[in-house]
Amino acid sequence: MEKLKPKLFSVMKTYTKEQFIKDVVAGIIVAIIALPLSIALALASGVGPEQGIYTAIVAGFLISFFGGSRVQIAGPTAAFATIVAGIVAQKGMDGLIVATILAGIILVVMGFLRLGNLIKYIPYTITTGFTAGIAVTIAIGQIKDFLGLTYPAGTQTIETMEKAEAVVKNITTINVQALIVGLVCLAILILWPYVNKTIPGSLIAVIVGIVIVKFLHMDVNTIGDLYEISNKLPSFHMPHVTFGDIGGLLPDAFTIAILAAIESLLSCVVADSMINSKHRSNMELIAQGIGNVGSALFGGIPATGAIARTAANIKNGGRTPIAGMVHAVTLVLILVVLMPYAALIPMPCIAAILFMVAYNMCGWRTFVNLCKSSPKSDIIVLVTTFILTVVFDLVVAIEVGILLAAILFMKRMSDVTEVEGWKYVDEEDDPDSIALREVPAHTRVYEISGPMFFAAADKILNISIKDDTQFLILRMRSVSAIDATAMHSLEQLYEKYAKKNVQIILSHVNEQPKAVMDKAGFTREVGQENFCAHIDEALERAKKLASKDK
Repeated sequence: MEKLKPKLFSVMKTYTKEQFIKDVVAGIIVAIIALPLSIALALASGVGPEQGIYTAIVAGFLISFFGGSRVQIAGPTAAFATIVAGIVAQKGMDGLIVATILAGIILVVMGFLRLGNLIKYIPYTITTGFTAGIAVTIAIGQIKDFLGLTYPAGTQTIETMEKAEAVVKNITTINVQALIVGLVCLAILILWPYVNKTIPGSLIAVIVGIVIVKFLHMDVNTIGDLYEISNKLPSFHMPHVTFGDIGGLLPDAFTIAILAAIESLLSCVVADSMINSKHRSNMELIAQGIGNVGSALFGGIPATGAIARTAANIKNGGRTPIAGMVHAVTLVLILVVLMPYAALIPMPCIAAILFMVAYNMCGWRTFVNLCKSSPKSDIIVLVTTFILTVVFDLVVAIEVGILLAAILFMKRMSDVTEVEGWKYVDEEDDPDSIALREVPAHTRVYEISGPMFFAAADKILNISIKDDTQFLILRMRSVSAIDATAMHSLEQLYEKYAKKNVQIILSHVNEQPKAVMDKAGFTREVGQENFCAHIDEALERAKKLASKDK
């Protein structure tokens, strides 16, 4: 069973001075990458710029310290932006803090219950659909700042569709200077990786954006124009909360928890493949829970493992949780020394950074490929989840997506479950009849294939026999599992034919179905002697019983 032990405690047994130097360098580089992203994601989430830094510091340190991965870097991510913005707009910062704390507790409980592996049961189509949907909502939310639009007082822009409508209605208020700054920053973000892969393009875009606006005296909103900037260290804050508040925030908390679990474990899997390691999924969930509780109590927002920052950590030599902890400490120094200068960052620059974040996370190639190559049921789940994420919100999208996937999965399983009667050598002149065994007189044989569960249970009751049938053989070699509903249908079948003095004989019943039958008392009713290991034995059993009756 997987250990509930932080990776930090395991890797320190063989830690070296050389690796410490590599971890420090990697941690500093990742902190530089995380700085503009944390600010941008905080603003996209409807909170102050420093709260993104708080999240990266507190959650980043705690998740690295307690985590189940050697190299995971945690902090604010784009996946949370829309749901956080919705909670803040409707329930305020205290509501967000409570929802995040609840999500953290749920994650810790999931870890202790060893539910880390259950995340794999969420279909890939759902994660792809809502990830693409989140990317679209982020992009729509940044059009206003990228174009420098002005909205009339009282314009409500909480939901994505409200933001899109406001953009269309106010497109004539476009600020050309803001658009120029945005396009320059976007061009830098696109082209810079071809020039230098060490220094993050987002940092260069921020510097260039500040220089253009400051020295050309452009009429463009900056962070300082819209937000108060603080370089204070995170401080403890316990929100005032009632039981009624908790009940209303539980759906949001579960969404945050599930999203954090999916994204962090996905990031761990990607990291494992890059360093040939294996993470501890349950310990990672516990660490994510601790990190989110800590982040909420110290002024941050929800956090999870960030794939891009984790990959950057690995590429720069980070191999232990020390790198993630150094990244958090470095951000503390940046917060205290450089945070006031964040007021100079132009809003179109932030929008450009978030456009790139949205593009990188949308996975449009995967989305298109799934639409081309997947079964219709998977395409329905994918597109439905995507549309619901954009039009409504992530909570609705995940709930409906999982429900729809479950229903369609059951439909597929029901379609592959078959109950077919054997063809008889004395009944039909069929070319396949030569290969069939000779069935004794007054005997019917049905072969059941596929799982017997509630969606396919009615097929059992469709089994029919002739008036002179005395023995019904059910061949179950291809039945891997049976549930309570199908078991009930089987009992009904037995009772129906027991009244007609028809003896049921079962052939090749697998382990799980046999255990269910034993527990339900069905084995006792039918008689253990009527459970045969092979079809030949079942046919012989029917022949012997028939001879006894004569």
